[in-house]
Amino acid sequence: MSGTVAAPGTAEGAAAPPPTIWLSLAKEDFKFSSAHFTIFGDDDAELLHGHNYQVGARLGGRRLDSLGFLVDVAPVKRQIRALCSELDERVLIPARCTLLEIDERDGETHLHFAERHYCFPAADVLRLPLRNITIEELSRHFWQLLAPRLPAAIEWLELTIGETSGQQASWCAACPGPGSEG
Repeated sequence: MSGTVAAPGTAEGAAAPPPTIWLSLAKEDFKFSSAHFTIFGDDDAELLHGHNYQVGARLGGRRLDSLGFLVDVAPVKRQIRALCSELDERVLIPARCTLLEIDERDGETHLHFAERHYCFPAADVLRLPLRNITIEELSRHFWQLLAPRLPAAIEWLELTIGETSGQQASWCAACPGPGSEG
């Protein structure tokens, strides 16, 4: 035995990763209220219902600035609030779901799933580039929108979406760097 203790996720004898500072943001107003239904199969889905979703973010980096900050959090908080605002009071529809037919006409959005048919005012609907409306998909979607907008000091982002007390999903990955949104 080498006597070297491996860092979590590394092979024995591998160097530990550099120290990381994690800054957690989970403000009370990082939230959105939306309606949706989750599809479980060809003819199985939840009933239409809503959640008061909560959003949290953990920002990771290796260096503090000259005043001891990882990053100025005010612009990051504004970005999170803006993303929440886009989804607030909307019916969320998974535009990439192959089991759902979506038809927009005469100012209305019509949804067809199995034997169900829904009709909503088009202004109330938000079509997201997702396969389903799940907290897993929503956390990844938020991550994809927020990560490219973060300052270069933020190297990792963990984005968490909670739909009820005790039920949440997180997407965590290295950030692509500023200006990478596409």
